[in-house]
Amino acid sequence: MTLKGFLQVFGIIAVVMTLVPLIAADYWWIRIFDYLHIQLSLLTLTAIAAYFIRFEVKRIEDYIFMGVLIACFTFQVVKIYPYFPHKNYEVGQVSSENTSNKFSLYSANVLQENENPDLIIADIKKQNPDILLFTETNNRWKNDLSKITASYPYKVEAPLDNTYGMLLYSKLALKNPQLRYLVDDSIPSIHSVLELRSGKEIMFHAIHPTPPMPQHNPSSTDRDAEMMKVALMARDSKLPVVVAGDFNDVAWSSTTALFQKVGGLLNTRIGRGFYNTFDANSFWMRWSLDHVFVTEEFRVADFKLGSKIDSDHLPLYIELNLEPEKAAAQKPKPATKEEIKSARNQVEKSKEK
Repeated sequence: MTLKGFLQVFGIIAVVMTLVPLIAADYWWIRIFDYLHIQLSLLTLTAIAAYFIRFEVKRIEDYIFMGVLIACFTFQVVKIYPYFPHKNYEVGQVSSENTSNKFSLYSANVLQENENPDLIIADIKKQNPDILLFTETNNRWKNDLSKITASYPYKVEAPLDNTYGMLLYSKLALKNPQLRYLVDDSIPSIHSVLELRSGKEIMFHAIHPTPPMPQHNPSSTDRDAEMMKVALMARDSKLPVVVAGDFNDVAWSSTTALFQKVGGLLNTRIGRGFYNTFDANSFWMRWSLDHVFVTEEFRVADFKLGSKIDSDHLPLYIELNLEPEKAAAQKPKPATKEEIKSARNQVEKSKEK
């Protein structure tokens, strides 16, 4: 095959891969294409550059081909542009001198089969966070982490051997903590009122829904339903809300966009960078699957990735400050009736399944 023929075949594949995620279906082989916009953007740009450098664009077919590739590239970049470090933050930087409302969260998918807890313990010691959230944790992990978690007086533990175990530890008081199984009786989530040092209260949700992969779940129905249930909880909350965990979804997917809109939530990543957490072992195939979403009352003091911990995920560390007096400056647009209906339909779809 000639170089021109190869580029044309690639162009057709790029178009198909760009259009597939627009299909409103929850099959894993469709939803997996939600992840690929970073990679597709780079590959499409490479193909456009190679075509211009190597060939003269003279024929109408060449103009059509290049127009389609440029349209695909533009669509892909528009999707991911908010996550470039352009400092147009969706959640603003900390602006209050009052630090009594400040707290820090360290969230990590430890990889259940990982047998080296020393790396994550050392990383936690460097950060000294107020809250620890671990996913993919079994009883062995609970015991191994006790070296560091013993200094955290508040806890909710759900160790499991199915890669969906979850552990939450806090130096801040947890009020009425609940361990819930929102969609599947083997997939836990944690929900608790959290009392800050100032005495103010916030609502904290920790989730780890199943990914749309054949070895886990052949569709995204359960993942989407769990996210929508939490979004509806956030929508109804009278307290400021934080939602954190391994979402098994990228921020620019239609599911996460609906979750964010219905919950009245803001993405702490926007304007700061991709901060890709998975796959920590790959330079090329990496995405941001671990997230922290908040309501408009919060500001970000620090946001960064942790060190490698022999997991396929990198930890995520964030410092937040509660500044309700500045909330109006970043209040999101309310969800439409159609968006709320769509979220409720997703929940009902999971029940029918």
